[in-house]
Amino acid sequence: QVQLVESGGALVEPGGSLRLSCAASGRTNMINDMAWYRQAPGEERELVASISSGGRSNYAESVKGRFTISRDNDKNTLYLQMNSLKPEDTALYQCHAELLVSMKVRLESWGQGTQVIVFS
Repeated sequence: QVQLVESGGALVEPGGSLRLSCAASGRTNMINDMAWYRQAPGEERELVASISSGGRSNYAESVKGRFTISRDNDKNTLYLQMNSLKPEDTALYQCHAELLVSMKVRLESWGQGTQVIVFS
């Protein structure tokens, strides 16, 4: 009952920056934690960064100091600011939302993803 649509992916040179956005719609009042995942071709999906409903964030060690996750609850939008990009950051980036329907039941929603390519 929550839809997620990512945008902002592009081809960028090493050292460049991008800002990804994830727009949520539907029953957004059910959203609790949100996160960005990424998956390169032939690789497993990995958690890049997460953020709680209150704004507390966590990052993968590989992106600490370079990426910043944030959310605007009024706009129902999740962001990922990516700086000092490296070729290893090349992947399909997907938005994820944890949905709480009760204290005991949780659901999840995934976006289709936006492609980031870091190449010179």
